[in-house]
Amino acid sequence: MSAFKRKRGGQGLIDNKAKKVKFIVDLDEEPSETEQDKKREATIPAPVSLGKWTNKERVLIFSSRDQLFVINEVCEIKNCNKCLFFEAKKKQDLYMWISNSPHGPSAKFLVQNVHTLAELKMTGNCLKGSRPLLSFDPKFDQEPQYALLKELFIQTFSTPRYHPKSQPFVDHVFTFTIADNRIWFRNYQIIEEDASLVEIGPRFVLNLIKIFQGSFGGPTLYENPNFQSPNMHRREIRLAAAARVREKQMVKEIQKVKRTEAKEDLEKDVTADVFLSPAEEKPVHIQTEAPEPKVAKKKHKAFKRQRMQMARR
Repeated sequence: MSAFKRKRGGQGLIDNKAKKVKFIVDLDEEPSETEQDKKREATIPAPVSLGKWTNKERVLIFSSRDQLFVINEVCEIKNCNKCLFFEAKKKQDLYMWISNSPHGPSAKFLVQNVHTLAELKMTGNCLKGSRPLLSFDPKFDQEPQYALLKELFIQTFSTPRYHPKSQPFVDHVFTFTIADNRIWFRNYQIIEEDASLVEIGPRFVLNLIKIFQGSFGGPTLYENPNFQSPNMHRREIRLAAAARVREKQMVKEIQKVKRTEAKEDLEKDVTADVFLSPAEEKPVHIQTEAPEPKVAKKKHKAFKRQRMQMARR
């Protein structure tokens, strides 16, 4: 067995500097002079978490209906140079601003398909305060607007090195993927056994609207030509639904007309006159004078006795 021995005793646990330690081999017998010569010293570097904290990025996350020009003042009061601002409209549309305060740039997104942890019920999990890895799609390096967004995401979502509240381990990863002209966000847990990924949640989709040169405004650097406002999208849905209703009404009217025509055809039998011969046409005689009165002839009735005699004969 081997024992670990420090020169300063227990003070090495709280000292930030590197330490020199000795390793001694414990034997049943007392160590000889040659074994004592084999004692060697080793230097252990200071812990990584006790390094110098140089990246002083601070992110302010809040949601409100305030004016955008007030947000820069709030960031200055809170001593923050990054901001995530969530703006809700009409109780159904959610917009997200990501900004480098106070000089910019900033980007505005429409948040779609939001699914929370309670809704998904995923099996993944991560420790509170752990540092996430950031994974980006290769398409972020192919176009300039996505390269700018990638740098904004790195400065906003990454954990500064040697941050006093960060933990010295990594157990989950944030992924940003570009598909269908949108940015898809996912949060996965890293399994230690085989380094596989299990989704934790939440998940959402970011639809880019504009990129501004300043913080929450200024000249427009990029505008998404494929973006469609939620109001226009809902209007198209209503128009499509109305067109379907009109189509159904037209189909009903056409079916009604067809049923009426079929009923008329059944009432008139075209085969009824097959066996009828046409009648001879008689000339029309118009009588201009009154007809002569008819004379009634009286019949001679024999007497009863004569009828009896005639019957005997």
